[in-house]
Amino acid sequence: MATPDWDRVAELRLTDWRPRAQVRLPHTTVTRSAVPCIDVHNHLGRWLSDDGDWMITDPADLVRTMDAANVATVVNLDGMWGDEVDANVERYDRAFPGRFVTFCQLDWPLLGEPDGEERLLASLDDSKRRGARGLKVWKNLGLRVHDADGAVILPDDPRVVRVLGHAGDIGLPVLIHVADPMAFFEPLDEHNERLDELGHERDWWFGDRSVFPTFDRILDALETLVVATPQTTYIGAHVGCVAEDLDRVERLLERAPNFTVDTGGRMAELGRQPRRFRALVERFPDRVLFGSDVYPVDAEAYALFYRFLETEDESFDYAPGAAVPPQGRWQVSGVGLSGSSLEQVYAGNARRVLGL
Repeated sequence: MATPDWDRVAELRLTDWRPRAQVRLPHTTVTRSAVPCIDVHNHLGRWLSDDGDWMITDPADLVRTMDAANVATVVNLDGMWGDEVDANVERYDRAFPGRFVTFCQLDWPLLGEPDGEERLLASLDDSKRRGARGLKVWKNLGLRVHDADGAVILPDDPRVVRVLGHAGDIGLPVLIHVADPMAFFEPLDEHNERLDELGHERDWWFGDRSVFPTFDRILDALETLVVATPQTTYIGAHVGCVAEDLDRVERLLERAPNFTVDTGGRMAELGRQPRRFRALVERFPDRVLFGSDVYPVDAEAYALFYRFLETEDESFDYAPGAAVPPQGRWQVSGVGLSGSSLEQVYAGNARRVLGL
C-alpha cells in the first residue's frame, strides 16, 4: 500500500471533502403514505420558477404522481393576488376538484404607502372572491419589507395584526413563514453549521444587525401576532419557523390554540432530533400538519418523507445524491410515528384547518 500523503490530507479544503458514511443499516422503502395525505406546503405556480413559467408543466401528470404516492390534495401557495389568483385556481382547483387548494399572498410593500392597509384588506377580500382558500405570508415580512421611513415592518406591526385578523374574520387560514434557520442570523465563521449553504445563497444571510432584526425579535413578533388574532388559524411554516428549538414551538402551541405547524422543508432539522419531534407530535397530535415544500413535486421526494415519518430507520441521507447535503453536513433518522399520529399528521389536521 502506498504511503499516505499526509500533507495533502492536512491541507484538504472543507469544500472538497466528500465523506462517505460506512455505517450499514436497514433501508425501508415507503412509496405510499400510510393513509391518503394532504401536502399543505407546496409551490405549483409561477412565483418561484426561474424562468417565470409554471412550476408544473402538466397538471394532469402531477395528479398521476399524486395518485401513485397516495397524495389526496396539495396546497398551492403561489396564488399571489389579482389575476394570478384566477390563473392558479383555474389551472389547478377548478380543473381537478378536490385535489388542489390555492392560497393567495399579499403585496406587503404597500404598507409603505398611506393607504396600504386598506388596499391589503381589499386585496384579501378580492382574492377570496376569486377562489383563494387561504393566505401565505412569506419571510420578506420582517426582513425586507420597509415602511415609508425605511424601518423594517415586523409581523407584530398593528397594521399587520389588523390585516391578518381580517383573514380570520373572512375564514382564510394563514400559512406564515417568518425569519429562516437560526444559522442564517449567526456570524459567518467557523462555527456556522450552514456555511456551505450560505456560500451558495448569499442573500440568505441576515446577520447584519444594521440591516436586519435579530432572529429572536422576529420570532417574538410572530408570537405577538398569533396571540393578538385568536380568530385566525395559523400554520407556522417549517415547524413553526424554528425547527431547531422545539421547546419554543411547544410554548407557542400551548399558549395559542389557533397555532399549528407544518413539516415542510425541515427533514434535515427534525431528523437529527427524531425522538424530540415525536414527543411534540404526541403532546400536540392535532396541531402538526404534513407539508413537503418539495417542488417540482416528485414521487421520490414523497417516498423519502414517508420513510422519515413512518419508520425508525437510522442515519440516512436527507438529500440523496447531493455531494454536500444542502442544509447541513449530517444524516437523519426516522421518527416512527404511530398509526394514529400518522392519520392526524397526514390528513386529519389539515382537513380541519382547511375546512375540507
